[in-house]
Amino acid sequence: MSDAPTTATHAPLAALDPSLYSIDDEALEFMKSLTGIQDPEALKEHILAVQAEAYAIFPYHCIRRFSFINLKLGRLPAYQLLLTLSKERKGAIFLDIGCCFGNDIRKAVYDGYPVENVVASDLHPEFWELGHKLFRSTPETFPVPFVAGDAFDPAHLAIVPPFYAPPDTPVPQLSTLTSLNPLRRYVSAIHASSFFHLFDEEQQFQLAQALAGLLSPEPGSMILGSHGGRKEKGYRTETGTQLRVGRKGPMFCHSPESWAELWDGQIFRKGTVKVDAILRDSERKYLETVPGVPFGVKSYLLYGVAMINETSSELLMMRL
Repeated sequence: MSDAPTTATHAPLAALDPSLYSIDDEALEFMKSLTGIQDPEALKEHILAVQAEAYAIFPYHCIRRFSFINLKLGRLPAYQLLLTLSKERKGAIFLDIGCCFGNDIRKAVYDGYPVENVVASDLHPEFWELGHKLFRSTPETFPVPFVAGDAFDPAHLAIVPPFYAPPDTPVPQLSTLTSLNPLRRYVSAIHASSFFHLFDEEQQFQLAQALAGLLSPEPGSMILGSHGGRKEKGYRTETGTQLRVGRKGPMFCHSPESWAELWDGQIFRKGTVKVDAILRDSERKYLETVPGVPFGVKSYLLYGVAMINETSSELLMMRL
């Protein structure tokens, strides 16, 4: 979520507004369970304190609008496939890139993904540290390795062609990683939500190339997530999203069709992956609109990209 280019210009910062606080029932119960704070008002004050620290580091709109506390991964159509993969494939490595506080990776571990097979990455290590504060954990109680780095820095994540044959070297120790490059062709699942839409079309292509090089060629390996989308590929039209922190211009969004074409044929060899992508609308009452755009509605593209072979294609359908 927070790997935006640090050199980009952005709109003037808006002050934090506690009246925007909103948490859905699922996230509320999850936060109560992990923090041990059962009183809703006490939990709110705890979240507000961490929000203020995070916003001072890098003022993302998702932090100001409290969307950072609501869970994304568990709502994806492919989530149950991810959990099944963790049970059926020994040592299946799961990477959450642009993880911010680590909400979603914590949810996966909470739901049974083996903590020893999980790794997180973000541009800002401060967010991961604040995640420990938000969830009242420590590196000992939540021992997931965190690898700080810029997804566009080759020293951290270099672009290499996708792999179609299994590796012949030992699996790297996650606890010793200083970059993501040693994970090439070893990662069984990659989660990237609210991440791709931080970048323009060319950067999204480069990011897709880089992530593809990490993915295991074993059938069932997947990349899943969600981000801003449109019915037609292009720039978002809501005036409320024209200039955002970390971006030089309007948000570029893929359509379900262009997203599928990107992965199946441009990133991976045609026919070697199964891509499912749908649009879902989410109300955002703070958005201004232009004629022809429903007031307060923002479309999100939910996706899953899975490696397939001739016998596994039907099995790996995301069934959106």
